[in-house]
Amino acid sequence: VQLQASGGGLVQSGGSLRLSCAASGRTFEMTFMGWFRQAPGKEREFVAARNEGGGSTYYADSVKGRFTISRNYATKTMYLQMNSLKPEDTAIYYCAASRQAGNPRVSMLYDYWGQGTLVTVSS
Repeated sequence: VQLQASGGGLVQSGGSLRLSCAASGRTFEMTFMGWFRQAPGKEREFVAARNEGGGSTYYADSVKGRFTISRNYATKTMYLQMNSLKPEDTAIYYCAASRQAGNPRVSMLYDYWGQGTLVTVSS
C-alpha cells in the first residue's frame, strides 16, 4: 500500500483546509485509515481515524467538532476536512493505514505511512 498526502498550506486562524490522502495497492486489506500530526519539537499525535469495515470514526479531543475524516472508495482517497483552524493545529500531517485490529489512536498500529503535508495556521 502506498499513501500520498496533499492539501497542506498556509491559512489564517479560523480558516479551513481539506487534506487528501491518495491510496494505491491492496487497500481492501486495511482495517483502519487515519491522520496523525507532528508539530515542531513535539511527538507525533493522533488526529482522526476511520474503521474501514464499519465506518466508525475516532477523533482526538483537540479536533473533535472541527475536523471530519471521510473516504471515497471509488477513488481510494481519504480526506480530512479541517475547519475553525487554530495556530496550535500547525504541524506536518501524515496519513496512515493499518491491517491490524486494535486501538486506532496508537501510531504503532499503522503499517503504512504517507510522506506528510505541512499545515501552517497564522494568528
